Amino acid sequence: MKQLGIISMGVALWTAAMGAAVAQIPTRQEVVAERGADVMPFSLKATTHVFTKTETGGVQKVIAKNPDDTVQVRLTREHLKDIADQFAKGDFSGPSHIHGADMPGLADLQKAGRSDIAIQYADVPAGAQVTYATKDAKLVVALHRWFDAQLSDHGSDAMPGHDHSKHHTH
Repeated sequence: MKQLGIISMGVALWTAAMGAAVAQIPTRQEVVAERGADVMPFSLKATTHVFTKTETGGVQKVIAKNPDDTVQVRLTREHLKDIADQFAKGDFSGPSHIHGADMPGLADLQKAGRSDIAIQYADVPAGAQVTYATKDAKLVVALHRWFDAQLSDHGSDAMPGHDHSKHHTH
């Protein structure tokens, strides 16, 4: 009986220790946020990423939660302009650093020729956006997978958008 009590206490201590160890393992979203700070100069908590899939690719938008936060708006615009320029040159090292080299869709985007995806930057109210367009169905799928991975990794700091081009009236 005494041994059973010692075993039970040992199991309880082991369970508590394992629970504490698991609590210390950062979530994927925490890891992404930490790595994101290396690449993105704006605050993830002060901005929202919006990923809108379209028939030809998609639109990635980052907007300041407070439109009067001129620092976040400026940092968002500077960053999205920089990444649009990098992506247009085939350099996807930023997302690779943040999300990992095995990020869904990323390998196909990196292999694409410079003229295979049209990448366009634009200022929007309280932030900026990058539009991706391609005629290659495989690259459309890669862009959509890439958007899905970012939505998952950024958690509550990201949301899916809606393709308004599908909602036209006659």
